[in-house]
Amino acid sequence: MTKADLIDRVVALGDLTRRDGEVIVETLFESVVEALQANDKVEVRGFGSFRTRQRNPRTGRNPKTGASVSVPAKRVPYFKPSKELRDLVNPGEAKGPRRVYGSGKGGSPAPVDIHHPPAM
Repeated sequence: MTKADLIDRVVALGDLTRRDGEVIVETLFESVVEALQANDKVEVRGFGSFRTRQRNPRTGRNPKTGASVSVPAKRVPYFKPSKELRDLVNPGEAKGPRRVYGSGKGGSPAPVDIHHPPAM
């Protein structure tokens, strides 16, 4: 999906002009960028959160010449999806906590992970 596709979706929701849709989408993106520049986090419930992470300085290597290059420290944007978004993207995954060892309620044995059987 491109920015233009997103604008089209916003315009289709109501009685908006294309220009109104562009302003809405641009305002949303600018607000996220401004918050990240101010080192704030942006959290959208049910979607995820945008943050910045600090990368330490390091020594890199120029792939063409093989020469060492000093890479300075920097902040990079990072997106962490919410649990709801992860579940929507991966609907086939098991829900709830996984029990691997021990006995279940009512004396029934808990499922055993076949890749990591319990020690005997």
